[in-house]
Amino acid sequence: MYITLSDRPQAPVGTPRGRRRRVAPVVVTLGIVSLVTDISSESVAAILPLYLTGVLGLSTISYGFVDALYQGVSALVRIGGGWAADRGGHPKWVAFLGYGLSAVARFFLLFSAGLATVSAVISADRVGKGLRTAPRDAMISAATPPSQLGAAFGVHRTLDTIGAAVGPLLAFAILWWIPDGYVTVMVVSLGFAVLGVALLGLLVPDRPAAQPRPARTPVRWREVAQPGLVRLLVVAGALGLLTVGDGFIYLALLDRGGFAAHWFPLLYVGTNIAYLSLAIPIGRLADRVGKARVLVCGHAALLASFVVAAVSWDATASTLLALLLLGTFYAATDGVTAALAGRLVPTTVRASGIASAQTVVAVARMASSAIFGVLWFVLGPQLALVVVGTGLLVALPLALGAVRRLDLEAGAAR
Repeated sequence: MYITLSDRPQAPVGTPRGRRRRVAPVVVTLGIVSLVTDISSESVAAILPLYLTGVLGLSTISYGFVDALYQGVSALVRIGGGWAADRGGHPKWVAFLGYGLSAVARFFLLFSAGLATVSAVISADRVGKGLRTAPRDAMISAATPPSQLGAAFGVHRTLDTIGAAVGPLLAFAILWWIPDGYVTVMVVSLGFAVLGVALLGLLVPDRPAAQPRPARTPVRWREVAQPGLVRLLVVAGALGLLTVGDGFIYLALLDRGGFAAHWFPLLYVGTNIAYLSLAIPIGRLADRVGKARVLVCGHAALLASFVVAAVSWDATASTLLALLLLGTFYAATDGVTAALAGRLVPTTVRASGIASAQTVVAVARMASSAIFGVLWFVLGPQLALVVVGTGLLVALPLALGAVRRLDLEAGAAR
């Protein structure tokens, strides 16, 4: 993998291949900030179930409530973060507020000993994540020519996912050497969170040097509701309702006896490794063949993971293949969605457009998890996967037809 960093404008499509693969330094810096922050957040997430139930003595019902907050709160404030970045014209400082809030939450987690306090701290952490996501992605989009957006988001998501893979490994390494060292994990997590905030504040410019300072103008939501973006939101939301979370796929594999239970947390690491390995190549593919097409086709990898988890065959091979397919799915959808949404709206509301797409996807996946949990209880894991997979199989060609012109509209947007 070779990435050339340059502050100069990117070469147009017709230039030699080697000169097209340049990523602005701010993209790499934001990726490093995300890497460090993900080490912080994912190291805590990896021990949270054990810590809450084994150390604090909370029930599994209480943990389920906390996990719902962890998964859902950020989705509720993403549009607010995008709006604030567009309204004030300073996306860096909105993102800084989000990263800072998460770091403060890491500090107070050290002193949380009950459901109420843990819930409050987790909610604050997720609010911080929601505030920072769209402004950060808007800065990446603003610093990158349209023809390079897929690759730029691929670079960022690769660095981000390295942190997501290192975090759980760091947590389990600490627990391996220090039995019951949950507080140690939290202290280390706090250190990485503070480092991420410092890197953002000191190294990331508020906007690219060549970009003029925007005027303070109110965000007009009719500018956000461009026909192309609305169509993307409908398609992404519908596909999100047919998306089964990683945890359910892993539980289905475990239910089939694919691996011992103590390996369960490391499955997240496997998916992240596959994701970070594929993010840049798939991002470049999206730049060549169309981001909307790659976004929809990425769900075919998710569908294939349903099949792998539902069909009984070699346990080790099916587990490894499922992790690869899930990593492919995230590489084809996560950064690509932001890259496409940011080009379907005017630049003055770019963060709001990205936040709208991310919010719709997050809320749809929350609903999908709740629905799938009921299906699992009623039908069992294998049949539940077959039902959702059938729906996704029907939806994919319809979605592909609905987005076939989105890349042309994104190219024409200003």
